[in-house]
Amino acid sequence: MTKMLCILVIGWVQLTGCTSANKYADSIAQAAYLQREQVHTDTFLLTSFARTTRLDQPLMIYIEGDGMAWRSRNRPSSDPTPIQALGLTLAAADTSANVVYLSRPCQFTPIALSPQCSSTYWTGKRFSEEVIAAMNQAVSHYAGRLPGQPVHLIGYSGGGAVAVLIAARRIDIASLRTVAGNLDHVEVNQLHNVSAMPASLNPIDFARMVSDIPQIHFSGARDSVVPTVITQNFVTATAGKCAQIQVIPDMAHDGDWAHVWLRLVTRNPICSNNTRPLT
Repeated sequence: MTKMLCILVIGWVQLTGCTSANKYADSIAQAAYLQREQVHTDTFLLTSFARTTRLDQPLMIYIEGDGMAWRSRNRPSSDPTPIQALGLTLAAADTSANVVYLSRPCQFTPIALSPQCSSTYWTGKRFSEEVIAAMNQAVSHYAGRLPGQPVHLIGYSGGGAVAVLIAARRIDIASLRTVAGNLDHVEVNQLHNVSAMPASLNPIDFARMVSDIPQIHFSGARDSVVPTVITQNFVTATAGKCAQIQVIPDMAHDGDWAHVWLRLVTRNPICSNNTRPLT
């Protein structure tokens, strides 16, 4: 096969993969009455799926994971759109009146519409100041639709990191939940012997800043990507009475979290003197 033909084939696979991922996401969202929208921020055009039906009810905001960040160990993907959007499946499982799903920069969004997109923003700068600022603007956009209502943040995998970093700069977050959250990318990257991300903010450095927010961090007992020790270390780093960890038996990092989510999300985080792991 010639070099040019290889490039064309690779491009076709990436295009069809992205198209399939979008169709898959749309089918999940439509079944849950979540409407595809776009949010303009100072840096990125973000794709979201939203259902807001009650002005007198809280807002549940879900943040997607890192998606297809890498094609191989050393080669970034040309499009970070997740093939299976596990963060979206959690949002779709939530029966609350007001649910918003936020994709990460450049996911589900044509690069032509967000020219700032480059692979650095889904690799080494995935948790950079400009990324977190954009995601925070999107949270403000939807919080503005429901003035005065509590905002609950939920993040899957790398979205858990984003949720913590957003919560650290806001005063309207009523609760925080992470699912298989990457709450210390320095330790996680060292564990997997991959490149450090010095241009990214690290959630564990902000643990004290969110220590007064009621929070539950869900970790899969079979998660080899972000092991439970990472989650426990973050809870310990909060040094407060509001953070708890719940380990889900037999659950892997990319397991069927949506299947158990309706039971988990109804467990309200509270601040108390009891910081023992939930069962």
